[in-house]
Amino acid sequence: MTTAALTRPALRPALRAVAIAACLPYLALKIAWVAGSHLGIPDHSVLLAHRVAMAAGNSASVLMDSCVVVLALLLTRPWGLRVKAWLLLLPMWLATGLLAPVMTGYPLQLLVRALSGTAVGKSSAPASTPYLHEWVFGVVYTGFIVQGLALGGLFALYARDRWGHLWRGRLGELPDGTVRPALRAAAVAVAVLSLLPAGMHLLWATGSAAGLSRSWAEERTSDQYVVEAVFAAFAVLGAAGVLMVALGLGRSLPLRVPLALAWLGSGATACWGGWLWLSALVVTDGTADGPTAMMDLTYAVQMIVGMLVVTLGVRFFAERPRHPGRTP
Repeated sequence: MTTAALTRPALRPALRAVAIAACLPYLALKIAWVAGSHLGIPDHSVLLAHRVAMAAGNSASVLMDSCVVVLALLLTRPWGLRVKAWLLLLPMWLATGLLAPVMTGYPLQLLVRALSGTAVGKSSAPASTPYLHEWVFGVVYTGFIVQGLALGGLFALYARDRWGHLWRGRLGELPDGTVRPALRAAAVAVAVLSLLPAGMHLLWATGSAAGLSRSWAEERTSDQYVVEAVFAAFAVLGAAGVLMVALGLGRSLPLRVPLALAWLGSGATACWGGWLWLSALVVTDGTADGPTAMMDLTYAVQMIVGMLVVTLGVRFFAERPRHPGRTP
């Protein structure tokens, strides 16, 4: 891929500007919280009960969202062509995994809110206090959606030019190489492991308190039910994509379809498993209301699933033709 091929379309600079601009409100809000501001936080919010954990989490969030700015530049500047593949793909997989459930879940939350009349972030209990003012959710999640769309567009253009030949063709055209038996076995392992997070998140989405601590179960909102359903869906999609590639299911489908499912599903499952595990770890105060063993197990399995899919992806693409002119 040449520099001209990367920078020629006017769409790329526009997407870069949109992605960077969409980061600014979130970064400004997080930096204000780290500095001690209560902007957007009600006086009796539970967030104020864990000031050290909140400062640490917000600092991490600033670093993570700053990576979106770096990625937007990397995908559109000449020096981005010299970056090794894994240095780009790993943070893009993480960014995709964190943003995809937000981009899916927030519009669904708004729909549920419109149908039920429940405010975002507020429990159905009459005495419940929202942990953030309502406008914060609109600013933050709208920014995330714009970031995801812009960054996803940039990555699609970059990946098509640099690696598009690796996912040409259809599933039925994949050759039977030496990796196939191992790929099938590992794909089945991914699918089996995915049953736990998919099943638990589906249970929690339907209102079950199985495996949840009492406080977590009592403080759930309608928004949380939507989020749990989204997590379950992404776990299923990731496993489905891996199985389709490994077992040749849907042979007439373009190869990019199951690969995209595996990328999105595994990223969302692993990244949010890690984020939820870390969040529960720093917020718990040693009481019985901390995360249960089942919650910890669910989040841990999500991270394991993600690591397995990444390993499978590396092995799979290592077997693909390395040059655009070659065909399977």
